[in-house]
Amino acid sequence: MSAADLPPLKWRKSGRSNPSGNCVELAELPDGTGIAMRNSRFPDGPVLIYTHAEIDAFIHGARDGDFDDLLP
Repeated sequence: MSAADLPPLKWRKSGRSNPSGNCVELAELPDGTGIAMRNSRFPDGPVLIYTHAEIDAFIHGARDGDFDDLLP
């Protein structure tokens, strides 16, 4: 799906994003059915849609350190 396929969304970036654009943005879908994710460097590009349960599992896993081995 691309950003053009969605209604206007309120995109949010992490406070850890940097000026070189190394971040993703998240936005809740207006109907409340899920969360959209996009690459901030390509705002008109592809958008991934996740359920609230999927985002919950990812965020809690990140907080628990489940993905720390993927960091350089």
